Amino acid sequence: MIVALIIACEVGFWVLLAAGLALRYLARMPRLGAAVLLCEPLLELVLLVVTTLDLKNGAEPDWKHGLAALYLGYTVAYGHYTVKWLDGHAAHRLAGGPKPAGAGYGRARAVHEWKLWVRTVVGAAVALGLLQGAVLYVGGAGDVSSLRAWQLGALRAVGIHALVAVAYTVWPKRAPAGAGEQPSPTQARR
Repeated sequence: MIVALIIACEVGFWVLLAAGLALRYLARMPRLGAAVLLCEPLLELVLLVVTTLDLKNGAEPDWKHGLAALYLGYTVAYGHYTVKWLDGHAAHRLAGGPKPAGAGYGRARAVHEWKLWVRTVVGAAVALGLLQGAVLYVGGAGDVSSLRAWQLGALRAVGIHALVAVAYTVWPKRAPAGAGEQPSPTQARR
């Protein structure tokens, strides 16, 4: 049941996102679109409550509870970022807004990757906190090895993402030939 709810939350996230952006830009109802987008955190709240109730009702902690915690951590860290990113692209494609700035090249790209890494740290911290809360909640009454394994997985994700950021810092992505002649998105807006 937890896995089905995680899938439903993910599908619901994208459905609400598409509906909110469609209302905002295609139907020209920005307030209603924003209201729909603000409903997205309710999905995660439902997942948190159902997962907690599942453990409270005596379910043995396993990989499903760990996956729910990581999903919630990811959503806290990257949910708003994803909505904002897609909103900028929808405004550009559907409403004639300015083209969103990309991650850039060189130092700007490295800084972008480190900012994403910080988001990963936040998501992992949320997941670790939820998992530790589940471990304490279950206590000595059950096997929490699966939850501990998910904690290690969250820390592993932080480490791997740090390696990606280090790679962009040490070996910066170069702009394609001819791209250096064009002003950067921040310079073009001045």
